[in-house]
Amino acid sequence: MAVTLTTPNTLLGAFQPKSDVAKLATNAAIVLLGTMLIAAAAKVNVPVWPVPVTLQSFAIAALAAAFGMRIGVATVAAYLLEGAMGLPVFATGGGLAYLVGPTGGFLIGFLAQAAIIGYAADRGASNRPFTLFGAMMVATIVLYAFGFAWLVAMAGQAAWVDQTNVVASAFAKAVQPFLVWDTLKMAFAALSVTGLWGLIGSKR
Repeated sequence: MAVTLTTPNTLLGAFQPKSDVAKLATNAAIVLLGTMLIAAAAKVNVPVWPVPVTLQSFAIAALAAAFGMRIGVATVAAYLLEGAMGLPVFATGGGLAYLVGPTGGFLIGFLAQAAIIGYAADRGASNRPFTLFGAMMVATIVLYAFGFAWLVAMAGQAAWVDQTNVVASAFAKAVQPFLVWDTLKMAFAALSVTGLWGLIGSKR
């Protein structure tokens, strides 16, 4: 049975080796390198409490657009597993406790982000900048929904939540600070991937 973890519509698919063994080895290496890139992006952050502004969403968007849904989701899942095991791959550390902290909703939401963008990439969005950017913005809205719902659910008596208006306070913490930054990050990610696709297409 052929190994089909990506499609010819993605940057990774355009360079996939023909051998199934080579494909598996390549994909495993790509996932590992991808987790390292996400971890590095997490360390580039503005320490805003309770959710820091990082480059994780940019890295995940670019990886999913370049690799497709299966490899993109696998990369994020491997990254979360590394963090759950205690490796300091998140913005300020790692461990299971981190996953259930204030940023837990965003961390889980990264899986949905990768799935949506990767799905679009598998269907040819990687060479259409506006389509890819649109998919990235939809994925970002879903990511916000995870982060927002998580903060509302865990608000309790947290000092960083205004207990007289939990919903507005959670929105101010989980969505509002990121609107402009994430729009710019998604635009840059879309242009980066479609630009690389244009270079590859001109040489194929």
